[in-house]
Amino acid sequence: MRSKRNFLQSAFVCVAAFLAAATASAEVASDWAEGHYSRTRLIGGGGLIGVELELPEGWKTYWRYPGEAGGVAPSFDWSKSSNLESAEVLYPAPLRMSDAGGETIGYKGSVTFPVRLKAKDPAKPIDVRLGLEYGVCKDICIPAEAQLALTLPANSNAETSEPLIAAMSRIPATPDARRENDPLIKRVTPELAGDKPRIVIEAQIPGGTDGVDAFVDAPGGFYVPLPKQIAAGPDGTVTFEVDLSRDVDVADFKGKPLTATVVSGSGQSQMTFSLE
Repeated sequence: MRSKRNFLQSAFVCVAAFLAAATASAEVASDWAEGHYSRTRLIGGGGLIGVELELPEGWKTYWRYPGEAGGVAPSFDWSKSSNLESAEVLYPAPLRMSDAGGETIGYKGSVTFPVRLKAKDPAKPIDVRLGLEYGVCKDICIPAEAQLALTLPANSNAETSEPLIAAMSRIPATPDARRENDPLIKRVTPELAGDKPRIVIEAQIPGGTDGVDAFVDAPGGFYVPLPKQIAAGPDGTVTFEVDLSRDVDVADFKGKPLTATVVSGSGQSQMTFSLE
C-alpha cells in the first residue's frame, strides 16, 4: 500500500513539475484585436515581441515599402509604453503581388513582425502599448488600426516562442549574418551615367532560382521602381535591374541608405548601399 502511495506521490510531483515548466515557457500573448477583415495581437518570449496580423483568404497587407501601385505601410507607435527605451521592428521577407492596379509588396494570410525591445531599466517589466496602423486590401485598400497591450516580465529567461522563431527565420539576413540557404548578394552596382540610370543587383541563389525576387526601398517613403530580372545563369546567379530613368529623381537618393532585399524559396538576404 505504501509503495502504491509513494508511486502516486511521485507521479503527481512529475506531472506538477511538467505543468510548471510548460507554464513557465508558455507563450505570452495579448488578446486579439478585431479589425476590418483582419485581427492583430502581441506575442512575447525570449526578449522579443511579435506583432501578429491575420487576414482572411484573398486579402493582403503591406511591407515597409508598399510598391509601385501604392498601399499603406504599417506604422508602429510605442509612445504610450512604459520602461521602453527603444523598439526595433523587423520585417519578414515579402511577396510581390500583382493585380489590376499594378504591383505591390507585402503579405497574404498572416504575418508576424518581430520587435527587439530595449528596457530603460532591465530590472523592471516593460509595459508595451502599441498603436498600430496598417492597410488591408482585396479590391480596394482600406486603412485599419488597433490598440495593443502586453507586459513583459523583467529579465525574462523564457524561451523564444515557436511563432517568433518562425518569424525570425523569415527576416532577411545582413551580409555578416547570412545563413547557408540565404541568397548571396554578390554586388549592388549603381550605374548613373547616360540617359538610362539604373541599379544592378547580382545574387547567387543556393538550391535553385525558383521563387527568386528582389526589392529595393529607400528611407522617407521615396518611390523606387520594382526590380526586373534581366538574367539568370545555370550556376544559380541572377541579375536584377532597377530602372531609374522613369518617374525618379536620382538626386532624391543621394546620401541616403537604400536597401536591396533578395528572396528565394530557401532564404532571404539584404544589403544596404548608397548611390554615391
